[in-house]
Amino acid sequence: MAFSYRTATPEDIPALTAIMDKSIAELQQGFLTTEQIISSKTVMGIDTQLIEDGTYFVVEEDHEIAGCGGWSRRATLYGGDHTPGREPTLLDPASDPARVRAMYTNPAFARRGVGRLILELCEQAAAAEGFTTLELMGTLSGEPLYQAYGFEPVERITDDRGGAPVPLVRMRKSI
Repeated sequence: MAFSYRTATPEDIPALTAIMDKSIAELQQGFLTTEQIISSKTVMGIDTQLIEDGTYFVVEEDHEIAGCGGWSRRATLYGGDHTPGREPTLLDPASDPARVRAMYTNPAFARRGVGRLILELCEQAAAAEGFTTLELMGTLSGEPLYQAYGFEPVERITDDRGGAPVPLVRMRKSI
């Protein structure tokens, strides 16, 4: 069966949060320690601003959520509603990269094209608003997908706001 997609609504938040929690817990294994997975929950999770802005997608197969993710015209690069340091300032498409944000795959659908579909949707939508570059902060488990899609690493950081240092990679792609 082929995937379908739609824009997320506030009613999706409980189901999306459950998918995110499962994705963080399962798909980060082998890339992060148990302590880092727990710590990463401080800098990952639902960002309802994306849903309010209409830039967050839900990918489904037979009415089951296979994944979710979106893009943003706002300055925040990563983090959920609960993450400190968020910046809602609008970006300038002429000079700023659009942000690819909050990508999560239901572990039952991993490596079936969900992430690539979300990246395509984000790229098309951002380009339609005049953006010429995409930027994201990727996890180590997401980095291979992003590189295969054409993103290049530009900076490696660790975020220890949750306790243990979580390695992340800032990546960029021209569109």
